[in-house]
Amino acid sequence: MKRDFNSWFKSMKDNIATWDYYTDFKKIYKNVNEIKIELNILNSLIGSKNIEQEFVNIIDSYPNVIKVIPILLAKREKEIKINDTNKEYIFNFNKLNYEINEYVRFMRLTGLFDLLENHIINNLVDYVSGIEVGMDTNSRKNRTGDIMENLVEAFIVKAGYVKNKTYFKEMTKSEVERRFNLDLSNISNQGKTEKRFDFVLVKNNHIYACECNFYGSNGSKLNETARSYKTLALESKDIPNFSFVWFTDGKGWNGARHNLEETFDVLDTIYNLKDLEEGAIENL
Repeated sequence: MKRDFNSWFKSMKDNIATWDYYTDFKKIYKNVNEIKIELNILNSLIGSKNIEQEFVNIIDSYPNVIKVIPILLAKREKEIKINDTNKEYIFNFNKLNYEINEYVRFMRLTGLFDLLENHIINNLVDYVSGIEVGMDTNSRKNRTGDIMENLVEAFIVKAGYVKNKTYFKEMTKSEVERRFNLDLSNISNQGKTEKRFDFVLVKNNHIYACECNFYGSNGSKLNETARSYKTLALESKDIPNFSFVWFTDGKGWNGARHNLEETFDVLDTIYNLKDLEEGAIENL
């Protein structure tokens, strides 16, 4: 029986956020703890009346302190580029690549000395902890993908599949071909492109190559994803003992509904989380 797209679409979920989705405090504490000594050394500059000379003295005595300066500007890179009128600087914060006076100038002109000498902050450990919280929000998009994969994997295990025996994570097309003696050239532009599947399931000598994703917000990527998976569905439909499966969900699909429906019409094995709750994997 052909499923109704409108009914299926209405069952999409708003979010799949878990308790640690919003901020990964374990990662934040770990990152801060790794540079805690250097930050506490720089704490001596807070309220300094002779900050430039004291900074030079610190770098002379504790050269490793230089490595924590980028995070004070919310940067993880150890090289920072500065365009200054007719000159471009590339400051290295693993090892000094300019005279120390240029780093003094860097600290002054970026506002870091002002931050420290005027008591705008009281403790660099607390300050960097706040920076890490802010930067961690950029990881939420990746965490959504991880959460969706974990949810799908839980349903796979619940359905009785055993890791590395009847289900595998992150297998390339080439690995699938070698392990299961399949010819997947139809879905790789005759071997010119490689493809990595999130999960590969084995049931009754049939191979199910699976992709999974969750979209909580709109974006141009959704249309591209729907179109590429439609192509993949059409290219793989005549491959013996092989099926492409797509697990997807999220209200972000509202902005790409038409493209998703086109894929839905040609891919019988497209499922959302409600489908999984109702036994879609068991019924493959």
